[in-house]
Amino acid sequence: MYILGISALYHDSAAALINDDEILAAAQEERFTRIKADRRIPVNAIGYCLREAGIAPAQLDAVIYYDDPVLTLDRTVCNARAASAEDPEAVQGADAPIQSPGSAFGEKMWIEKILRDLLGRIGKDDRLHVCRHHISHAASAFYPSPFEEAAILTVDGVGEWDTTAIGVGEGSDIRLLRTIGYPHSLGLLYSAFTYFCGFRVNYGDYKLMGLAPYGEPVYADLIRSKLIDIKDDGSFRLDLDYFDYQYGRAMTNDAFAALFGGPRRAPEDTITKREMDIAASAQAVTEEIMIKLARTARGLTGKRQLVMAGGVALNCVANGLIAREGIFDDIWVQPAAGDAGGALGAALAYRYMELGMPRPKPGNSSQETGCPVAKADSQKGSLLGPSFSTEEICGFLDGIGAPYHICPAGPSERTPEKESLPRTAARLLADQKVIGLFHGRMEYGPRALGARSIIADPRSDKMQSHLNLSIKYRESFRPFAPAALAEKAGEYFDISCFSDD
Repeated sequence: MYILGISALYHDSAAALINDDEILAAAQEERFTRIKADRRIPVNAIGYCLREAGIAPAQLDAVIYYDDPVLTLDRTVCNARAASAEDPEAVQGADAPIQSPGSAFGEKMWIEKILRDLLGRIGKDDRLHVCRHHISHAASAFYPSPFEEAAILTVDGVGEWDTTAIGVGEGSDIRLLRTIGYPHSLGLLYSAFTYFCGFRVNYGDYKLMGLAPYGEPVYADLIRSKLIDIKDDGSFRLDLDYFDYQYGRAMTNDAFAALFGGPRRAPEDTITKREMDIAASAQAVTEEIMIKLARTARGLTGKRQLVMAGGVALNCVANGLIAREGIFDDIWVQPAAGDAGGALGAALAYRYMELGMPRPKPGNSSQETGCPVAKADSQKGSLLGPSFSTEEICGFLDGIGAPYHICPAGPSERTPEKESLPRTAARLLADQKVIGLFHGRMEYGPRALGARSIIADPRSDKMQSHLNLSIKYRESFRPFAPAALAEKAGEYFDISCFSDD
């Protein structure tokens, strides 16, 4: 049974294809179009998934969309009505939500027709199925995980009416136990600070997280007293007097700016200590809420394992804090935790929840790590994208006239004339060279996990700025992910569990 999941028309559009219990392929549209966080219908990602499986669109049993357009439309209309009542001129502006045909009144409402034009018959019943946003996130986190049962925590900006959900997964069943509704959103609060510090919403939240270690959380108490009321169970309410996103305009307003001593940083302006301290403060408040939500999830479900998804679950600093707190025995985070992962979650939710198919028991230990047992998940290290043969790569390089050498893949194939690929890479790294690593199948999700990665020697105190300024052409403060052999992780990092992110 081939089931195609699709996420699109918000940001990070993607497609994922499963066959029975196997995840065959998944990819984000941006990897093909080279448009960051591409929101459009994932035509290229869908085509890749079908080619990977060797099937035609007519062979699909079902097509699932990750978001309910009717509920999203309901939120948009209600939001516009509330905005009009609060500020009659709000809905007259070009940026008002009621006048956003590309968001709710346009493509989303016609998603079934768009996909029928693209695919022809949509599955065996020629009908597009939809899966609620946070159910898609929950399914993407639980079903591929190595746990037979787990607490589920999904946190993001907004999906339909929900922004946060605590649930439980048992076998093939997922239930959402508690939700927090729009406009009260931890994801949107974080995005408001992203915007205020001069970064792009939905594109730059990871920049805010990377900036946080350079500042001090001096504004954390101000945030707690003015912007958000946090309860002991992790639930919260925002004071909307400081925000403008509910009007479909900018994320923050003049009242927000007054709290922090002046207007938002323009994207081209220098980052100052204020932005560093704001980032540290926003991060501290986010971590506090996530810890409280995790404790509530443990108490509500009684489960010893936790799975996470949603855009806020890409905040690996907060995830690491939850792990160190010891609230759960094990944690598994969906690698494509943002909206891209909704494509996979929608497909899996349809199979196990809608069709009632039994979920196979997760595998046992996949490797010796020197850490607590790392159980095998079903996501194949999130290496679910396209791969290319040596012949294809050589053909491309020949076509552009690029020089190259072919190294033996492993030590056993090494010859006196050619050293192995691992040895060549080690030598180049030791010589302070920067390597573009292109290997096997492409990663699904935003993280470079060794398949499409830039790697360099972390022992050099100049390497970070060199990579940022000379290779990636981005802000000098941006961090890089460290990597070490799993059995050596405890020697270099303050970590007590297996981590492949």
